[in-house]
Amino acid sequence: MGASTESVAFDKPAREQAADTFAMWIFIGSEAMLFGAILLVFLIARISYGPAFAAASHHLSLPLGTLNTVVLITSSFSMALAHLFGNRGRWRASTWSLAATALLGLVFLGIKAAEYTMEFREGIAPVLGVPFTYDGPDPVHAEFFFGLYFAMASLHAVHLIGGIVVIAGMLVMWSSATQSSRLRRVRAIGLYWHFVDIVWVFLFPILYLINR
Repeated sequence: MGASTESVAFDKPAREQAADTFAMWIFIGSEAMLFGAILLVFLIARISYGPAFAAASHHLSLPLGTLNTVVLITSSFSMALAHLFGNRGRWRASTWSLAATALLGLVFLGIKAAEYTMEFREGIAPVLGVPFTYDGPDPVHAEFFFGLYFAMASLHAVHLIGGIVVIAGMLVMWSSATQSSRLRRVRAIGLYWHFVDIVWVFLFPILYLINR
């Protein structure tokens, strides 16, 4: 794929990079507002129904949540390596680092799927019309907690899937892309991937660590 020079505004790699970075920050800002709104709803509900939310949180798997946190932090490290190798012109190493990042994302999704399966079997997944059979205190507000949990975790998973798809597309087109184009793409997806990881760093403590 040749360099993108359709517009005079992007006639130099540095200007293309600046435009890519600016656009990505705009996108990340919009997504941050989306997650921020849901987090605000959760925090207000947490203040209002603290005991019910704390009791419901104990039904989430802390070991699996912790493991997934480690997986995502590791994926941020591999993404940083992809950027570092790209800056040094070590494109093969950058490719392997991107592939490792996508693989770790898939591992996260696999662990999350296993956790969802456990929660559906336990009857604490009030989604898709599944009966809610929670036997703890204040089941009404506990159901609200699990509803918010599935909404936030699933929204995060959708964003992670999007990142994996983009990385896969980059790898498919890697050989036909110019070096400047590769570096721009690695930087852009790197910003996005780190954002998705940071979102999980916020979600993990407020969902899994309440009163533990």
